[in-house]
Formats: sequence, C-alpha cells, structure tokens
Amino acid sequence: MDHQTDILSLAYKQPFLYNEMELLQEVARNVPGSVQYAIKRYKKQPQWNMEDTGVLTYHYARNNTAENYLELKFCVSGNVYCRQKQTECDYCKLNTTRSCVEKVDSVDVLSFTFTPAYLQQFAKAHKTPVTLTDNVLSFVHTSSFSKILPLCGKTRMAIEALLNHTYTDTLENIFINAQTQILLLYSTDCMLGDREEASFTCKFLANEADREKIIKAREILLQHIGEPITIKALSRKVAINECYLKKGFKEIFGTTIFDFYQSQRMEHAKYLLYDKGLSVTEVSLILGYSSISHFSTAFKKHTGIKPCELLLR
Repeated sequence: MDHQTDILSLAYKQPFLYNEMELLQEVARNVPGSVQYAIKRYKKQPQWNMEDTGVLTYHYARNNTAENYLELKFCVSGNVYCRQKQTECDYCKLNTTRSCVEKVDSVDVLSFTFTPAYLQQFAKAHKTPVTLTDNVLSFVHTSSFSKILPLCGKTRMAIEALLNHTYTDTLENIFINAQTQILLLYSTDCMLGDREEASFTCKFLANEADREKIIKAREILLQHIGEPITIKALSRKVAINECYLKKGFKEIFGTTIFDFYQSQRMEHAKYLLYDKGLSVTEVSLILGYSSISHFSTAFKKHTGIKPCELLLR
C-alpha cells in the first residue's frame, strides 16, 4: 500500500474501495536533496464520507541516515474541479455554475517529503535544539513517529491556495515552493505542539500588525526572486523600521533575510535547472546574477554541488 492510499483510508475511516477512484488531475515534482511532492485529485463519489485529515510522519533510521525524511500528507474533500480551464469553460464565463456539467466534487490527496538537508537549513540557527520541533528539523530526534490530526484552519487555507491558484510556469514554481514552506510551518506548529514558545523576544512582535508586516516582507522577497531588493527598500514597502524588520524576520522565520532570500533563489534555481532543463547561463541571468561564477559559487554553498553537476543527475 502506497503513502496516498494510506491517507485515503484514514480519511475514509475504513478500508477504501480503490477500484472506484477516478483520477482527474495529477502534479508531481522531485528535486534531489530538496522536496518531493505529489498532488492527486480524484472525482468524489456520492457515497464517500471523507474527513479532512493530515498526517506528519518523521522517519529516523539510526544506521542509514540516507533513509531519513519528514513527510506531510493531507486528504481534503469538497473542492470543485472543472474539467476545462475556467478561462475556457463556457459555463464559467456565463456564470451558470448550477447547470454546469464540467464541474465535479473532488477528493484531493497531497504529499510532501522533505530531506534532512533541506530541513536543517531552518534549524541551523539553534545551537542546541530544545523543543521537539528543533529536534525533528535537525534530525536529532532518535525515534520515528507519526501524528494524525484534523486540519487546523491555517493549514486548510494553505492547502486550498495550493489547489486553486492560477499561477503558471515560473510564478507557479515560486508560489508552490512558498506554500510548501508555509504548510511545513503550520503543520509543525499544529502537530508538534511547542506551545510554550508563544512569547516573543522582540517585544514589538506582540503587536499583530507588526507581525503581519514581517510576513508581508517575506511575500515581497518571494516576488523578487529574479530582481534583488535591498533591506531598505523592503522596509519601506512594509512600513517598518529596518532594524525591527531584520530582528522580527529572524525571530519569526528562524533565519536572516539574506539567508532566506538566498535559499529561495537556489531552490528556484534547482527547479529551473532540473525540471525546466535550462542552462546554467540562462538560470544565472533569470536570477539576476552578474556572472555565472557568482551564481555557481552561491549554488554550491547552498546545495553542496555545482549547477552543472545537478544537470548530470
């Protein structure tokens, strides 16, 4: 039984009738040393009574670290799938959804598998892991486990954004990469339960409006993957002091603005090289590097390999 049928059985609360499944849509991506994800959308049958479910699985192999991974799996139902693109569907154009024969209810199954190397970039700011989340992301927690919980509101919203976005090509990859990290954030927060960390070292973060500015700054960084933005310009866009921006960003996301931005650029570079088949020269230009050597150095620092080596895999 594969990972996806596992989550379907959990959501269905009994053995699932797999021969009734009609696959409507499938998206899959696998970049070495990063994140592997798959999204499958099935037509929902009237007799299916599904409960939205999430599972966090931490796999630790003491004698074979290459087998270590963290996996998030979700099953959600109730979304509507259009057999045509909504921009081309006459029913959508005429807003006659009640009589639409192109739209069907769906059951969506999502899985995200993270490698230790990818996760440790978020935990490296902590010299001595003290919470379960730190231990898990650092892969120093020495026993495997799974946690099954109903989806919290924040996680549900992130999943719905993934399923219903309208981005394509490069913007789609940036969006999915960002939403994947948001899912990781919300899932570890909801499922690992380090609630004692609710207070902030930076007192101004007790203000929800200031926290929203920090989160908005992250979104703007993601929008400028190919056109670097200075911290001064970023602070002006979100209307917050530069010092507060840097301190707040580090506390909320566990990394500096520069390290986060570089990490996102390199993850996008891996996608362009590995999935899109672009050349090293093309990718360095897209990401705004002044020279291929500068890009190659940054890429190797983040991934441990040269861009050309990824192309050979």
